[in-house]
Amino acid sequence: MSESFEQLLGATRVVPVITIDDAQRAVALARALVAGGLPVLEVTLRTDAGLEAIGRIAAAVPDAVVGAGTVTTPAQLHAARAAGARFIVSPGCTDALAQAAAQAGGAFLPGAVTASEVLRLLERGITTMKFFPAQSSGGIAAIRALAGPFPQVSFCPTGGIDLELAGAYLALPNVVCVGGSWMVTPELINAGDWPRVTALAAAAVAATS
Repeated sequence: MSESFEQLLGATRVVPVITIDDAQRAVALARALVAGGLPVLEVTLRTDAGLEAIGRIAAAVPDAVVGAGTVTTPAQLHAARAAGARFIVSPGCTDALAQAAAQAGGAFLPGAVTASEVLRLLERGITTMKFFPAQSSGGIAAIRALAGPFPQVSFCPTGGIDLELAGAYLALPNVVCVGGSWMVTPELINAGDWPRVTALAAAAVAATS
């Protein structure tokens, strides 16, 4: 793979998890997040607008590092890469998805919440993993426990995380970043309240730096 997920992250510790219904709002949203200090953006494929949103951001916001989330099939993975996604995030992983990720290149962040799932990814040389859904899968206590047998693994927990919880997760030595949607709620996106998005992004940076 040409770039690892941690290389793409750089100093970023919070990744907005974006679910968008109108791709025409994607560029303004991405610019607002970048202005607030959050340039690494996960656009989920939970809506029909996801792929187009990724393409628009990749083409128009060079300071953004846009990736695709909720990727569950090889076809989605290849479509996201073709649209301009620089990283791929999946809530879990299958052999077919891992093989497609290796063939397509680029950064891949598959999900794992159990010891067996972690082992399967380690067998493929993957050491940075998504932990989802974080809060309902044991949260901070579970991730802390996994550090014992897997000191080489870093996690990006997402799911149920807000600004207050983000700091607690990031205090764990095996957490490289957190994903959250509190700064990109549907209400903010649909209202086009970009100043508020920028303010929330800046607050996230300030609280987790």
